[in-house]
Amino acid sequence: MKALCTLLFLFTFFVASAQDEQITRPQTTAAVAGDAVAEGNWLVGASIANIGHNFKSETFTFDINPRAGYFISDNAAIGAQVQLGFIAYDGGEDFRYGLTPFVRYYFPEGAAPTHRWFGEAVVGFAGSSFEDAEGDAIFSAVYGVSAGYAHFVASNIALEGMLNLIRSNANIDVGNDSSTGLSVSLGLQIYLPGSGRSF
Repeated sequence: MKALCTLLFLFTFFVASAQDEQITRPQTTAAVAGDAVAEGNWLVGASIANIGHNFKSETFTFDINPRAGYFISDNAAIGAQVQLGFIAYDGGEDFRYGLTPFVRYYFPEGAAPTHRWFGEAVVGFAGSSFEDAEGDAIFSAVYGVSAGYAHFVASNIALEGMLNLIRSNANIDVGNDSSTGLSVSLGLQIYLPGSGRSF
């Protein structure tokens, strides 16, 4: 009987202590309440616009756009992004490059503690150089607009998706025609607090 009472006591003790423990799960969202997009903060990160391989034409493409910006007011940031792209195809390679200053605005309408919608405009220059074209390089103006969604997975880190409409001559095609492109990009942005701030 004494052994049964001891067993019941231990069982009750373990059940009670197990209820006190918090179950920890991986963090997938964070409440930022606008702190990350406040005046004086910084934005750094990169987006990947295109990774692919065409089996029929044996073409591989990869584009990445590192960026940095500064919040000049709540919800509004200015900065610049570097455009880097690479295409490998049967018979050669093409390296694309550029610099595009941007203006980004996070809409307070529809904002939630864990996500923000934003719009962005870019104006800059870009170029393209063919490895098998005797080092020729062509520069072109680049301009466009983007609409995006930032989902905060931590108080200062957001995963982003963007729909981009960009116009440029930098992608050199047959006939050197202007091209307008619609693309989707995914990115990771880190929001750094300004001096004397924290979140």
